[in-house]
Amino acid sequence: MRLLALLSSFAILVSSFASAASQPNIIIHFIDDLGYGDIGPFGAVKQKTPRLDRMAREGMKLTSFYAAPVCSVSRAQMMTGCYGARVSVPGVYPPGAKNGLHPQEHTIADRLKPLGYATQCIGKWHLGDQPAFLPTKQGFDHYLGIPYSNDMLKTASVDGRRVVPLVRDDKVERLLDEADQERIEEIYTDEAVKFIRSTQATKNQEPGTKNTAQPFFLYFPHTAVHTPIHPGKAFQGSSQNGRFGDWVQEVDASVGRVFDTLRELQLDTNTLVIFTSDNGPWLIKGPDGGSAGPLRGGKGTTWEGGVRVPTLAWWPGKIAPGSVCDAVAGTIDVHPTCLKIAGAELPAQPVLDGRDLSPLLFGQSKDSPREAHYYFSSYNLQAVRQGPWKLALMTQGNARAKGQTEDDAKTNPRLYNLDQEIDERTNLAAQHPDIVAKLTALAEKMTAEIGGNEPKSRRPPGEVENPVTMYPTSDAPRSKDAPKASAKPADLSKLQTGDTLAADKAPLIANTPFTLTCELTTAQRDAILIAHGGASTGYALHLSGGKLIWAIRHGKTLTTAQTDYPADNQPHHITATLGKKGQLTLQLDQNAPVTAPSPGLIRTQPKEDFCLGHDNKVPVATYTAKGKFEGKIVNVKMTVD
Repeated sequence: MRLLALLSSFAILVSSFASAASQPNIIIHFIDDLGYGDIGPFGAVKQKTPRLDRMAREGMKLTSFYAAPVCSVSRAQMMTGCYGARVSVPGVYPPGAKNGLHPQEHTIADRLKPLGYATQCIGKWHLGDQPAFLPTKQGFDHYLGIPYSNDMLKTASVDGRRVVPLVRDDKVERLLDEADQERIEEIYTDEAVKFIRSTQATKNQEPGTKNTAQPFFLYFPHTAVHTPIHPGKAFQGSSQNGRFGDWVQEVDASVGRVFDTLRELQLDTNTLVIFTSDNGPWLIKGPDGGSAGPLRGGKGTTWEGGVRVPTLAWWPGKIAPGSVCDAVAGTIDVHPTCLKIAGAELPAQPVLDGRDLSPLLFGQSKDSPREAHYYFSSYNLQAVRQGPWKLALMTQGNARAKGQTEDDAKTNPRLYNLDQEIDERTNLAAQHPDIVAKLTALAEKMTAEIGGNEPKSRRPPGEVENPVTMYPTSDAPRSKDAPKASAKPADLSKLQTGDTLAADKAPLIANTPFTLTCELTTAQRDAILIAHGGASTGYALHLSGGKLIWAIRHGKTLTTAQTDYPADNQPHHITATLGKKGQLTLQLDQNAPVTAPSPGLIRTQPKEDFCLGHDNKVPVATYTAKGKFEGKIVNVKMTVD
C-alpha cells in the first residue's frame, strides 16, 4: 500500500522545477524549546546570534508562525502538514513507547524522494523509537541523532550509566551520558556539512562528464536548547545569559556553518532555509528555560508564548531581504510549501491542514492562506485564531508576564485582539459577540472533524506490539505486563522542592488505589505542589485562591476535591487519596476529610515525570499559580493498595 502511495506521489510531480538543476534544496532547522524572545531578530540581547541576524537581514521574519505546545506534536505537524490531532499524535512519546507516527502517513521526505531528492534527518526525531517509526522508514535515506528528548535518559544495563542513544539509521551507534551531550551540536553539524557535500560530490567534475549532483532535503531538528542544557566547551561562558544563552550561541554557530557550506558550494541562490522552533520556552526551568519575549505563557500551554515561535525564511533572489510577514502560518504549512517549490502538485488525499506559503515568502500575497489556525492541546481544541482575533475556549493557568493586567483565565470564552495586545491582556468577548459566535462555529466544526472523543476524520496512530527500548536497560518495566506496584511507599522522601523524578522512576499508580501524603509550609495562595501526568491522565495537588485542591485527570474530565488552606506559613499535614471506587478524599491535618466522586481509578500509567513544586510539561490540572513555588514540601510518601 505504501509503495502504491509513493508511486502516486511520483505521478503528481513536475511543473516549473522539473530538472535537478532547477529544483531547490531545502533545509529546515527545527530548534527545541526556543522561545519567541531567544534570538536577536526577535529581541534577544543577552545572547548574540549574528548568523541568524544576517539570515533575517537577507530573508524574511515570520512573526505569527505557530507550532504546537509540545515537541512530538510539532514534529508530526512539520512532517505531515496536519494537526497532531488528525494524525493521532496527541502528546510526547517516551522511550520504548508502542505508539509513533503511522508508517502510512506521508512525510516531506516521502514526497520529495520520488522527485529525485537526497533526504537526511539529523537530530531529535521524537515520532517514535520503534523500528517502524524511525526516519529511515519515513522517507529519509539516512538518520543520525538522539531519537527523543535529551532528558529521557535510562539506565544502561551494560554499565549502569544514565544515557540516551545516538542512533545512525536504525542502529545505536553509541550511548551518551549527560557529559557526552556537550558534543551533540558539533556532531550534528559535522554530519549536516558532510551530507550537503555528498550531494554535490560530482558537480564540478571533468568537462563532458555527467553531472550527478542531487537536490537535497535536510531536516535538522536540533537537540538544543532542551534541558538539560549542555553547550559545547568552546561556547561555555560565551554569553551573558548563562548556559542557556551559551547553547543558543552554539546553535547560531551551527546554522552559520551550514550557511558557509552553501555559499562555498554556490548553492545559496538555490536553497530555501527555514529556521523555527517546536514550541515555546520551558519557563518553569528558570534560567535554563528561555524567554517568550512579549508573549504570555510558555511550553505546554496554548497561550501565545507556548506556541508562537521565532521563525526565519531565507532564499536569496526569491525572498526579499529584510522582509517581515505577520500573516498567520505554522509548522503545518511547511509540508505543502516544500512540495510546491519542488515541483509537485499538492495531493487531494490524504487531507492536509497546511497550505502553501510560497506566495507569502515570495511577496506575492500578504494574507494567510488558511481560513483559521487551531490551537490543539492533545485532542482538545483550546483556541482558534482568525486574522487578529484569538478565541480561547478552555481554562488555563494565568501565566501572566510581568506588568500584565490581570484577567480571569478561568472565564470562557476569552477573546483577544493580538494586533492590539500581543500579550493577551484584555478579554473582549463581551464587546464582540459576533466575532465570538463566528470563531465558536469554526471551533465546533474542527472539533467534530478531528478533536474530542468521537472525531469524524482522525487517522489511526502508529502502533506496534511488544515495544522495547533501543538498548538494554535496567529500569523498571513500564508495559501493561509490568509487575504490580508494591504496597510499600514509593521512595519519594529524598526529593526536594523543585525536583523532578523521571517518568520511569515515578510511582506506579495505574489501576490501583493510592494515597499521597506530605507536609506543606507556605503562605502562597496559588501554587503547584505535586504533579504527575498530563492532558490524558494523572493527578495533581495544588493551591488556587487559597483552596487546597486534589485533582484527578481522566482524559477531558478533571475531578477535584478541595478545602480551605490557612495562610499562616506553618507546616500542615496533607493526605490525598484515590479510593477503590474512584472516590477522591482530601484531608488537612486532623480536619474532617472532604470527598468527591470521579470516573474511577487511573487506568493508564502517566508517561510524564513526577514533579515536586512545579509541573514540567502539559498541565495535569487547571492552575492559577503565576510564579515559582517558594514554600517547602517535605515527607512526601506514596502508598498503593
